[in-house]
Amino acid sequence: MDLLNAVLNSVVPPASMIILAFAWPTISFLHALEWFFKTLYRENMENKVVLITGASSAIGEQLAYEYARRKANLVLVARRENRLWGIRENARLLGAKHVLVMAADVVKEEECRRFISDTISYFGHLHHLVNTASLGHNFYFEEATDPAVFPHMMDINFWGNVYPTYVALPYLRQTRGRILVNASMESWLPMPRMSLYAAAKAAVVNFYETLRFELEEDVGITIATHGWIGSDVSRGRFMLEEGAEMQWKEEREVPLAGGHVEEFAKLMVADVCRGYAHAKHPTWYDIFLLYRVLAPDILGWAFRLLLPNDDRAKPTSGRLFPEASSPRKPIPAFSSASPRRLSEVE
Repeated sequence: MDLLNAVLNSVVPPASMIILAFAWPTISFLHALEWFFKTLYRENMENKVVLITGASSAIGEQLAYEYARRKANLVLVARRENRLWGIRENARLLGAKHVLVMAADVVKEEECRRFISDTISYFGHLHHLVNTASLGHNFYFEEATDPAVFPHMMDINFWGNVYPTYVALPYLRQTRGRILVNASMESWLPMPRMSLYAAAKAAVVNFYETLRFELEEDVGITIATHGWIGSDVSRGRFMLEEGAEMQWKEEREVPLAGGHVEEFAKLMVADVCRGYAHAKHPTWYDIFLLYRVLAPDILGWAFRLLLPNDDRAKPTSGRLFPEASSPRKPIPAFSSASPRRLSEVE
C-alpha cells in the first residue's frame, strides 16, 4: 500500500493538472451558460414566507429589508426582541405584508422547534430559511483567559445553523424551498485573531456542502461568503447565564462600521432567488483559495508580511469580570476599553 501511494503521489497531481488544463475551456463555457440561464430566472417572493434568524442587526436586518422590498412575508427571530419591533415596522414600510417577531435562542433545539412550529401554524408553509445568527471575536487564541468560551462560539456559529435547518427541512421540502447561509471567507482563508470563528464557519460550510448532495434538488442551498463588511459591535460585556444561556449585556449601541452590509444583503437575496449555490462578495478573494491549494507557502509568507503581530497584547491583560451584583458566571474575555472582545455579528 505504501508503494502504491508513493506512485499515486507522483502521478495523480501532474496528470490531474494536465486534464484540468484541457477541460478548463469546456468547464468555463458550461459555467457561463449556467450563469446566463439563471440570470433570466428570478424567484418571485411576493407572499412567500421567509424566516430569518439573527435578524436583530447587521446583515440579518438588511436581509429582512431586501426580502421586504420583494413583498415577502417575514418571520424575524433573534434573542434581542426589543430590537426586532423597529425592524418589523421598517420592513412593513418597505413592502412586507406580514411580519412576525419571535424571541428565541437558535442554539436550543426546543426553541427552534417552537419558532418553526409557530411559523407553520400562522402561514401554513415556509419557503426560505435564512441563517445569519453568528458570534465573532477579535483576539488571539492565547489571549482567551478561560476556555469556557470555546464551545459557545461553536454553539452559535455552528449549531445555531444546524438546529433551525434540521427542524425546517420537512417544510422546505414541501415547498421546494431554499436555505440561505451566512458564512465567511475566514472559513478557508486564515486570518489572525479569528481562529475560533474561522473554525466554526469552516464547519458550517462543510455541513451545507455535504447537505446539498443529500437533498439533491428537493431543497436549494445558497452559501454566502464575504470579506469584512462591518458589523453591529456593541461595547458591552459577554456573560454566561446559569444553565448555559447566552446573553449579551449591552451598554450602548454603536452604528455599523465598515460599510457594504446593504450591498452584500442585496447580492445574497438576488443570488438565492436565482438559485445560485454560492454568493460571494467580493469575488477577488477566490484567488487566495487557489494559492492555498496550489502554493500554501506563498500564501503564508504573504500573510506574515502583510499582517505583523507586533501589536499583540499580553494574555493576562484586559480580562472581563462580572458586575459585583450579578449572579451570572462570566466568560472572561476583554473589557470595553480593549478592542479585543467577543462581538455579536447577528
